[in-house]
Amino acid sequence: MAIRPAARVRSMFDAVAARYDFLNHLLSAGLDRSWREVLSEGVKRHVGGGSPEILDLCCGTGDQAFSLQGAVRGARVIGADFSLPMVDLARRKAGRRGGRGPAFFGGDAMRLPFRAGTFDAATVSFGLRNVADVDAGLREMTRVVRPGGGVFVLEFQMPTAPVVRDAYGFYFRRVLPAVGAFISRSPDRAYSYLPDSVMKFPGPDELARKMEGAGLKSVSYELLTFGTVALHVGFKA
Repeated sequence: MAIRPAARVRSMFDAVAARYDFLNHLLSAGLDRSWREVLSEGVKRHVGGGSPEILDLCCGTGDQAFSLQGAVRGARVIGADFSLPMVDLARRKAGRRGGRGPAFFGGDAMRLPFRAGTFDAATVSFGLRNVADVDAGLREMTRVVRPGGGVFVLEFQMPTAPVVRDAYGFYFRRVLPAVGAFISRSPDRAYSYLPDSVMKFPGPDELARKMEGAGLKSVSYELLTFGTVALHVGFKA
């Protein structure tokens, strides 16, 4: 897979940070919340009780991290993103909750500042396709989880059913970029980049192989909402 210029991708997300949450909910018809809950429930089943440590990569404005905090009792959740405006918004959300929430910092998914085996689980939601080198990102997620720890990847996919694929493609190519550009008031290609990145992203079987190549075992995936989203799960030996 071609490596994308990280600085260009970062600048696009910096530019739309202020309207990112609103557009996520609008353009997914609110389904993004339920998709994130599916991931959080999967993590909850895996980590069980105690006080698990969870890392959420490409955390954006923190929605997945907050979902994890709510679902996994006693968890310590850390969110990381390379867009500092996104991280700033996530911290403001945490502040409005009285500081009783995830911690957020600016970080590169390909070079994480954590020792090997730090976390019980590592997650990424709708962000892996934005990592310049997907394989490097998966290797880092695998490195920082403990043996037996889980890596959870929630990402858009191109559906295989012809009718759904055609409708999805039309929405992604025509509707989403126009609405996103208008509401975000962003002159760059952030909402044209989104459909391009989804269409170039590995399909579910290929992504499962990449996770295995990163050192994960028992990799499986679940397709959601007519195959437009997939949740992949793998475990460190």
